[in-house]
Amino acid sequence: MKKLESSLKNMLLSLTGFAVVAGVLLGLVNGVTADPIAQAKAAALGNAIAVVVPGFDNNPAEASDTVEVNGASYIIYKATKGGQPVGVAVQSSANGFGGALTVLVGFDNEGNIIDYSLLGHTETPGLGSKADVWFKKGGKGDIIGKNPGEKPLTVSKDGGDIDAITASTITSRAFLLAVNNAYAAYKGQQVDGASGASQQASPAEAPAAAEENENVGKE
Repeated sequence: MKKLESSLKNMLLSLTGFAVVAGVLLGLVNGVTADPIAQAKAAALGNAIAVVVPGFDNNPAEASDTVEVNGASYIIYKATKGGQPVGVAVQSSANGFGGALTVLVGFDNEGNIIDYSLLGHTETPGLGSKADVWFKKGGKGDIIGKNPGEKPLTVSKDGGDIDAITASTITSRAFLLAVNNAYAAYKGQQVDGASGASQQASPAEAPAAAEENENVGKE
């Protein structure tokens, strides 16, 4: 019996020792990788801002405001040159077919869209994932130069003039909703949950069950 108790005691001590060592190692790894990861994220953000609001000479990432509207957050990065505003980059999200779709939209001082970057999404590869180029200059759903303040951006299926991504109406509506809400947040307006699609009920929500796809089982 004493031998068994001794073995259990040694086992517990060994397991405790392993746990302590593993915890220390994980802490060390986290400490080593935390800064590089943070630097990589900052660099990626800086590059994205440079795409959507080119020509600034400040650091927009350090001149940002977070706007809370109807429970949703919008980050506004202010770009200046020679101390004068040249536009803003606004980070906005909406729920697409597969989950959250996050976009960074650049607006000039008049509210015209300069460009955009798709920061993250979980849409179907080859379908909804096309949002990263579909709405770019020269793309089939080109939104560059448009002003959501003059007319909310909506897909043609909802009476608008933007061509939706083929077989991906839900993603297209979600993308345009995020852009419209980004503009509203930038201008300090009430975010309109219905601006991206007729079935919307809240600013951060994209079309769900009430919205239909062209192809069953696809976006």
